[in-house]
Amino acid sequence: MPVHEELSTGTEPAPLPSAAARRAEVPPHAVLAVAAVLTAQLMLQLDAQVVTVALPQVQTALGFSAAGLSWVPNAYALAFGGLMLLGGRLGDTFGRVRVFNAGTALFAAASLAAGLAPNASTMIIARVAQGVGAAIAAPSVLSLLTSMAKDEAARRRSLAMFTAASAVGSSFGLILGGALTAFASWRWGLLINVPVGIAVVAVVHRLVRESAPVRGRVDIAGAVTATLGSLLLVYGFIHAAEAGWATVQTVLAFVLAVVLLVAFVLIERRAAHPLLDLTLLRHTGRATALVVMGLIVGVHFSLLFILVQYLQRSLGMGALTAGLAFLPLTGTILTVTQFVPTFIRRVGPAKPLVAGSLFVAVSFIWFAQLDSGSTYAGGVLAPLFLHSVGAALVFTPATVMIMDGLPPEHTGSMSGFLQMVQQVSGSLGIAVIVAVYVGAGESGQVASGIAPAFYLAGAISALAVLTALIALVRRRSPRPSTTSP
Repeated sequence: MPVHEELSTGTEPAPLPSAAARRAEVPPHAVLAVAAVLTAQLMLQLDAQVVTVALPQVQTALGFSAAGLSWVPNAYALAFGGLMLLGGRLGDTFGRVRVFNAGTALFAAASLAAGLAPNASTMIIARVAQGVGAAIAAPSVLSLLTSMAKDEAARRRSLAMFTAASAVGSSFGLILGGALTAFASWRWGLLINVPVGIAVVAVVHRLVRESAPVRGRVDIAGAVTATLGSLLLVYGFIHAAEAGWATVQTVLAFVLAVVLLVAFVLIERRAAHPLLDLTLLRHTGRATALVVMGLIVGVHFSLLFILVQYLQRSLGMGALTAGLAFLPLTGTILTVTQFVPTFIRRVGPAKPLVAGSLFVAVSFIWFAQLDSGSTYAGGVLAPLFLHSVGAALVFTPATVMIMDGLPPEHTGSMSGFLQMVQQVSGSLGIAVIVAVYVGAGESGQVASGIAPAFYLAGAISALAVLTALIALVRRRSPRPSTTSP
């Protein structure tokens, strides 16, 4: 039977006395359904990084130019970030299971095409299709998880697992990509998505009950302006990182993005069935959590990018070893995330959000001390651990605050907006902080630009601390509300 019937919030007069007892009553097929949805989230997130460590092999095999090679990751990021908001609304409108499965199936098919690509053009087209599929499927993940949760405790555990899958996806992608490249072929970093995608679609189709579609037409004008505006915004950040902020293409992309996104806001204020209900952003906790999430995701992605360069070019690690060097990050986030729902239940989500942002800020000050004479064990490991704890304390509470109290018909669109914020922030973080890293560096000295880049990342993280304090001060109750703002 569909798991929604087993897990949806019922009318029981009182909960079972212990968390262990509540978990014990969850049927195996419900666990399988949740695992399938989380596997999809992990797959979609790690795909952006799984080919990063294999780019030299991809260039040799498919004949990419040095400039053209950047579009292997960027084509995916562009489509994924630009279409996310539309993907979320499609799930709310046409049914989340149907839209999730369609997006996952497209992603798997595109992964097959990319893995078998005979030339550069086919690879780029396939990567765009992967991004489209991911943008369609990803926003429905949070909606499915929250709809399958039996009670508030289960909902928080699901959100914690979602944020863990999202957070470790990029770092685990480096590990998986390095291992597959070293022991098999770079093509398997893409082809592995095919059997995983097929299994996920089969399980979700069989075990998860379809949501009730929301009546009303898709906001076409809002969809066009949001999609094109988001695409141009992401493209602007990507192009700025490659060619500079003052180039004609970069400036034009940002100007057009601003025009289209302003038009989107004006359209949404008047639309009968808006793509995103802007009144949802008036909630102080939700708005501040979105800002904190964006800031921390931006600096987190910049850390991954710069640290990979440092490990390989300064410390002399190979692709696989550099990927394995991120295991402490992955393991710590997974471990700490298991305890975050308990923290939230006891002290509310705002306090962990403040503490996590502070840990991330301090970790960057620590990372800024790296130089050419540093070692992995002596210079990288400790701040990496602190950063991992901080990230785990930010991502789950922020997600809880963002999704808290949403009407069911808006969970998909808000999930899409949240993940669009993450994608755009990641692109912005890499563009800005890596630009400082490159600009301040000396020729041939990999570590020379690290200090100014990571001090800037620390300052951005400190801004996240101040923003999180707003949520802490204004939050009246230690527990999340259960009503719509």
